[in-house]
Amino acid sequence: MGEFRYLPVTETDRQEMLQAIGITSEEELFSDVPSGIRFKGELSVEKALSEPELIRLFQEMAKKNATTTEYPSFLGAGVYDHYIPSVVDSVLSRGEFYTAYTPYQAEVSQGELQAIFEFQTLICELTGMDVANSSMYDGSTALAEAALLSAGTTRKNKILIAESVHPEYREVVQTYAHGRHLELVTIPSANGVVDLQALRQLVDSDTACVVVQYPNFYGQIEPLKEIEALVHGCGKAHFIVSSNPLALGLLTPPGDFHADIVTGDCQPLGISSSFGGPHCGYFAVTEKLVRKVPGRLVGQTVDEEGQRGYVLTLQAREQHIRRDKATSNICSNQALNALASAVAMTAFGKAGITELADQNLQKAHYAAEKLKNSGARLVTEGAFFNEFVIDCGASVPDVNRKLLEKGFIGGCDLGRFNPERKGQMLVAVTEMRTKEDIDQFAEALEEIIHG
Repeated sequence: MGEFRYLPVTETDRQEMLQAIGITSEEELFSDVPSGIRFKGELSVEKALSEPELIRLFQEMAKKNATTTEYPSFLGAGVYDHYIPSVVDSVLSRGEFYTAYTPYQAEVSQGELQAIFEFQTLICELTGMDVANSSMYDGSTALAEAALLSAGTTRKNKILIAESVHPEYREVVQTYAHGRHLELVTIPSANGVVDLQALRQLVDSDTACVVVQYPNFYGQIEPLKEIEALVHGCGKAHFIVSSNPLALGLLTPPGDFHADIVTGDCQPLGISSSFGGPHCGYFAVTEKLVRKVPGRLVGQTVDEEGQRGYVLTLQAREQHIRRDKATSNICSNQALNALASAVAMTAFGKAGITELADQNLQKAHYAAEKLKNSGARLVTEGAFFNEFVIDCGASVPDVNRKLLEKGFIGGCDLGRFNPERKGQMLVAVTEMRTKEDIDQFAEALEEIIHG
């Protein structure tokens, strides 16, 4: 075996290739490049390693990472440490799924199409919406696509987005809106949720949509009923909700509050946190918007013999329909990650997802009370799911460094996004955290904050 298994390295290999293209030396390959501009030295790169040496190198580098397998993590803010049933990897590793990409030929893609159809169905059940597409890249781009859909459908240019929506999501929406010359207006918060009085003044007949997050970035539960009444009571504006799908195992789904579009990120259901990706976004709408949905929809039908089959029912990208009718040029979907979420949701079942969500809720509330008793101040006092904000009274990066020394991954530094929130930490508590983890985290935080 040669030093590099995937490259031809013997002299015989080289000579056969040169002979096949009609030259006698490798030098002749570059005869058209003037010698004066050719690089004649040696590149300043490290010496090539053998495969065993390379594996050892990466193993040593990996040991420098603080992972959730070694450290209890209280970091969330969009990426969470959740239990993933072992069956997820077993299904994903099957070749017919692992290598599948775009199912253009329905007759040879029935397994992939059925998997996507099941994903769509599960998302509709969770969100209470009529139709869901075959997945998006992640929660942020799904939300931005929703805002563009609203602007295009309502023919309005003003997007109202709550300050309590994840700041990185808001940045993505801003990027999308900039290219379409849309106006993005931020709705201020009051006590950690949308300021209804401010929203009442901002929403008008020029509004394309109002965007909120549920639970929001600070973990709080937005008053969707009151917000929806203000949105739909004024013009043609759409009500868009970005929602954690796991939380919908307990919370009333946005569809029940007459949301027009519901988006979110499926990472909490079956997708590893890894190093921040890849993820899988979901996108669900009411039936009246079905022909405006970006990406593609898989539908169930029967063939001429009456056998059940699956097909690509609707596709809204310009390559498939008239350009002036297209709504979005997004073409790929996160099929493998969508499958991971579908397998996880199926493995948990309805009762399992409810129990999982309830564990998040109960453990987060226990942690909030424990931290409060340890001297940390809760910044927001409203209803929350599995995240809440505490005031550390000190630099959060410094606190997190000390927490890591004590064996914990701390929460998100909110000062990164808003200077007025310096010293505030967003703490996430999932079903993976034990009572012992929470108690020890509270003790460690108390020692760091109060000495």
